[in-house]
Amino acid sequence: MDKGYRLSAATGLHKGDRDYQQDQVALLTHARATGCVLGVVADGMGGRTGGRKAADQVLLTARQLFERYDPESDDGAALLRQIAQEAHLVIKLTAIAAEQEPHSTVAAFLLNPGGECHWLHCGDSRLHHFRGAQLVRRTTDHSYVQTLVAQGQLSDDEANDHPQSNVLTSCLGTEPEPTFTPQYIPRLQIGDTLLACSDGVWHYFNTEELGSVLSTLTPREASEFLVEKARQRADGTGDNLSLAILKVEPPIDPKPTRRSSLTPLG
Repeated sequence: MDKGYRLSAATGLHKGDRDYQQDQVALLTHARATGCVLGVVADGMGGRTGGRKAADQVLLTARQLFERYDPESDDGAALLRQIAQEAHLVIKLTAIAAEQEPHSTVAAFLLNPGGECHWLHCGDSRLHHFRGAQLVRRTTDHSYVQTLVAQGQLSDDEANDHPQSNVLTSCLGTEPEPTFTPQYIPRLQIGDTLLACSDGVWHYFNTEELGSVLSTLTPREASEFLVEKARQRADGTGDNLSLAILKVEPPIDPKPTRRSSLTPLG
C-alpha cells in the first residue's frame, strides 16, 4: 500500500423471482477525500412497500451521514453505528405512520484513505474479507439457524437448507433494540476484496467459490457472474439479490499481463 494502489468496485442488483425489489445497494465515494468509500447493502422486509421503504431509508441515512463525515477527524466505526441506529429509528417511525411493519438488514463497510477499514452488520446480509482467493473473515448472521449452528445442533450446510433459515434474531425496525456487530481491519492490502451481499446471493455459493470468482474476475465481471449463477441455481425460486464489491489492486502496470481463466462452477 505504501507504493500506491487503486480501487475498483461494482454493485449488482436483481429482483430475482420475486414480484418486487426490496433490496437496495450503494457504493459511495467521498466528495472531499480520495480513497474514502462507503458500501451498503440493505435487504428490506415487510411487504411490497414496507420492505422497500425500510431499505431506502438505510441508504438515505447512509448518504446523508457520509456527506458530513471527515475521515481525518471522525470515527469510522461511530459513523457506521450512527447510520444503522438512525435508520432503525426512522424505520420504526415509518411503521407507526404507515401502519406497516417495515424491517431491513444492513451490511456496511467503510474504507478510509490509506486502507483502514470498518464494517458493521445487522441481520443476515453478509460482509466478507478475502485476501486473494482465501477468506480472511466474514460476518456471523443474526438468525435463528445461526444460533443452532453456534450451539452445535446444525452444520453450516444444514443451516443453509433449513426451512427457518430466513428467521432473523435481529434487524432494523424491530421493537427490541437491534444488535449491531462491528469489525475493524487496521489496513487492507493489495489483493484484498470486500464483498457485501444479501442472502439472495450468498445462499447459492460456498466460500471457495466466492474466493475463486472474486480473485479471478474484475468487480464488474464478478458481480455479473454471481448474479447470473445465483439466478441459475435458484431455478425459479430466487430471492432479491444485491451485492457490492470493492477490490484493492496494484497501480496500473503499463505492461499487459495474461489473465488466468476461471474454473466453471457447477
